[in-house]
Amino acid sequence: MPHFTPRAGFSLWRALVRQELVNRYRGTLLGWAWPLLMPLVLLAVYGFVFGTVFKIRWPGQAEGHTAGFALFLLAGLTVHGLLAEAVSGAPGVLVRQANFVRKVVFPLPVLPAVPLGVGLVHSAIGLALLAVVAAFSGYGPHLSALSVPLVLLPFIVMVWGMALLLAALGVYLRDLQQMSGVLVMLMLFVGPVFFPASMVPERWAWLLAANPVTWPVESVRGALLEGHWPSVAGFATYTVFAALMLAVGWFAFAKLRRGFADVL
Repeated sequence: MPHFTPRAGFSLWRALVRQELVNRYRGTLLGWAWPLLMPLVLLAVYGFVFGTVFKIRWPGQAEGHTAGFALFLLAGLTVHGLLAEAVSGAPGVLVRQANFVRKVVFPLPVLPAVPLGVGLVHSAIGLALLAVVAAFSGYGPHLSALSVPLVLLPFIVMVWGMALLLAALGVYLRDLQQMSGVLVMLMLFVGPVFFPASMVPERWAWLLAANPVTWPVESVRGALLEGHWPSVAGFATYTVFAALMLAVGWFAFAKLRRGFADVL
């Protein structure tokens, strides 16, 4: 790969993420208000449907805490949304930016990180609003909420590794652009997004353990809504696997990159 400094790569990534966000909201009536409004709208809808209509409580919550289900659900969906944005956009990102591959000496690993950056902005806004609403709903504030950025750090590393791998494979296997949606859906339902991990029978626990969203979702929920600090052992284990995923993605990207220009 062409050499580029981490600082230059980060500056380029930040500029591309900003451009993607500007393009996404350009021409809309509400513009930059959408990233703020969407979490609030979802929270209101989930609260009404699950709390008022179905009167569903999150397992372990006391009677009358009907808003808890919406808060716990939105926390899981927000974390999963970060992965969904990156994984869904990764397989086709190099195909869409073929000019960078064919004609320009460009730090290509930055491109799969752009959808990840967009998802990170949306998730950060969503989690911040969730923390504020949770505080007014009796689920905070908790000092442990300060650990959320630390929890998300290895998750971001994990997702970038997955994005690199999918972006490289997506040049050769165009079906991955459709299959990535199925992968995102599997991670949503075979993960503790709509339910806590404690509800899963022991014989199926390995499915949750293999899902990269399980530990971040459980840890973010615990930190924001329950006042639980993330497990040191869990953090260390997840960080190791995240580093391995990034190494695999980077290695595959470097090897497969030699044929990008020929295919595109």
